[in-house]
Amino acid sequence: MSDGMSGRIEGAQDARDLVELATSEDSVGELLRRGLDWLTRVVRFDLATLFLLKEGRLVSVAARGPLANAKVRQHTLNLAEFPSLRQALETRRARAFTEEDHSHGDGDPFDGVLDLPPGHSCMVVPLCAGERVYGVLSLDRAECETYPQPVVDLVEVYGQMLATALQAAEQRATFEQMHRQDHEHAKLLEAQLGGDSEGILETSLSPMMRDLARRAKQVAETDTPVLITGETGTGKERLARAIHRWSSRADHPFVTLNCAAIPAGLLESELFGHVKGAFTGATKDRAGRFQMANGGTLLLDEVGELPVELQAKLLRALQEKTFEPVGSDKTVRADVRILAATHVDLQQAIAQKRFREDLYYRLSVFPLRLPPLRERLEDLPQLCAFLLEEQARRTGRRGMKATPAGLERLEAYEWPGNLRELANALERATILTRGTELGAESFDLPTGGAGAVSRGPQASAPAEAPAVEASLKPGAVPTLAAVQREHIMKVLTLTRGRVYGPGGAAALLGLKPSTLQSRMKKLGIARLDQFVVDEV
Repeated sequence: MSDGMSGRIEGAQDARDLVELATSEDSVGELLRRGLDWLTRVVRFDLATLFLLKEGRLVSVAARGPLANAKVRQHTLNLAEFPSLRQALETRRARAFTEEDHSHGDGDPFDGVLDLPPGHSCMVVPLCAGERVYGVLSLDRAECETYPQPVVDLVEVYGQMLATALQAAEQRATFEQMHRQDHEHAKLLEAQLGGDSEGILETSLSPMMRDLARRAKQVAETDTPVLITGETGTGKERLARAIHRWSSRADHPFVTLNCAAIPAGLLESELFGHVKGAFTGATKDRAGRFQMANGGTLLLDEVGELPVELQAKLLRALQEKTFEPVGSDKTVRADVRILAATHVDLQQAIAQKRFREDLYYRLSVFPLRLPPLRERLEDLPQLCAFLLEEQARRTGRRGMKATPAGLERLEAYEWPGNLRELANALERATILTRGTELGAESFDLPTGGAGAVSRGPQASAPAEAPAVEASLKPGAVPTLAAVQREHIMKVLTLTRGRVYGPGGAAALLGLKPSTLQSRMKKLGIARLDQFVVDEV
């Protein structure tokens, strides 16, 4: 094989390597340096210099060869003073210069920088790709001869490939910048949606919330599935977002799917995606939540509402980390960390054959229970400040705060809707209040029924009282229900109507709060304002 043919093959391979380098290296400087190194296989030179075009000037950014020195690497040329260079860029054609060109043209670009003999070998190669003009590559030799045209043509091709590599590097840099911007935008949106959940958890005054935060941070460092349970409105999605941001996947997507909000017929497509033509209306391929969350976290909210027929497919996706989009026989792999949340009693759902037991054990490797607001009322001032600040970012009403009287009014309520109901109450109070202070009168809360706690000095006796009193007359034997009813009412009076939390009626009676509430309803004292609360 001739040297020329060998040089062409090596040059073509080098050019391909340059393009590959442009898509993988972080530094454009490294790309240019290695480009000049590979150029030595294509053509002989004593100096190869890369000039990039910047605001009408050609600025030296890299140089190779025996004649390369600090002056060459800092050399700049005003393009307006070198018509021959400008012509090369306009025509996009490489050109070999002769002694006559330098004598009668615009002079040597390295005059005053290098002492090259008249008539030395000189070549200028434009670096152009697409619509962009990146600069020129100049080659110089101390020998007094002209570069032959076949060599000029070969280096011109090499220059085109180098320019293509520069274009690829530029596009990669633009893409990475856009990706960083999108990532920052996504983080901002996530912060606006989820709030500073981590701070609220970690600074809670409630011992059970602090313990919950500690356990959540521990499991966040792993890829273990987490099942978050709790009443509706307790902030299960906020906790899930906090776990995601504490994890090593924080820089990757956090994707949610509310299993109760999507029709059963569309849930499989939402989870696993579909291909074009999979069903009526599937006009193009569409990625599912598993693919969207690849590398990150997927929250299956209200997982207890997932149709039984889809639970087996979800179980397989969790076990094998693979699935098939609807209408496709191609297996797709996704690296996803699963969090699940529900207010449904999944054990009861299993007993009723509404939830698969094997899926339950797959999801509940690390269960976390979020307590209702009534069990963490010590956090009420902090939660109010947090929610008001969160609303201020959305509504613009800044500086709103709950007064001590307002907080006392809020503490007297049981909050069956938990944080969601509290947020609604605060927003309603913010709308109705002219100033910035939310007092007791600012809060329009129920005074009876579920959620209400009587704090007044007197309350009307319950309608059932005469029947109970009759059963307690001398000579009459009271029923067990009557005795239980009287005892519960005394304890409720002692605790000023508080059922939940330390010092609450449930704690004093040694019962679960939910058990006590159920028994109160059965005994006809479901309404907490039906008994007398004496002021101490």
